[in-house]
Amino acid sequence: MQIIKEWLTFDTAAQVAEAVCADILTQAEQAIAARGSFKLVLAGGSTPEQIYRLLAKAPANWAKWFIYYGDERCLPVDHPERNSVMAANALLDQVPIPAGQIFTMPTEFGPEQAKTLYQQAIEHSLPFDMVLLGMGEDGHTASLFPGHQHLETETVHAVYNSPKPPPERISLSARALGATHKLCFIITGASKQTAVKQWQAGEALPVATIAPECGVVVYCDASVLGD
Repeated sequence: MQIIKEWLTFDTAAQVAEAVCADILTQAEQAIAARGSFKLVLAGGSTPEQIYRLLAKAPANWAKWFIYYGDERCLPVDHPERNSVMAANALLDQVPIPAGQIFTMPTEFGPEQAKTLYQQAIEHSLPFDMVLLGMGEDGHTASLFPGHQHLETETVHAVYNSPKPPPERISLSARALGATHKLCFIITGASKQTAVKQWQAGEALPVATIAPECGVVVYCDASVLGD
């Protein structure tokens, strides 16, 4: 059962980005002090991109950071619509995280091979220290879409029929995304109002399937909640 610990609302998406950036840096310090490393799962989207640009300007113990992805589109490695390209441009190319500690999803090989390779890559990485997720207008998160069925035992899913292009992707499973010490949803924009209301009303949306023991923190801007 999903437990929402906090809804944190800010006036603008820029303020959301600043607050999440500060939270990530705090979680990193705490994880490194407690466990010797910081394992962070990145999300795609415009507000996460703002967060990564802020992080790139911040001091941190980058040598202890390990980077993973919640999902990725099956596109060439240098395609501008890949989450990994956005994250590299905004953050990863700007800070000295060792290359061997950045676990890019190898979706250029297609969903099935990428799924197998990424399952192997994260096999000994769970639980994560922090997972960042967004939410679409239909209540999807990562590449977990309404109506899609996947094996619950998997840590990584192959996706062949995404309602958003491109149709082929891979995604961490709800189980893998929920295996974390902290989970943050980052939701901005008035177009998300309906999905947020459905989520709050208890409807069976993909966002509601991510249920870490630590609970869920939602960062949103005022336009998401509406009147």
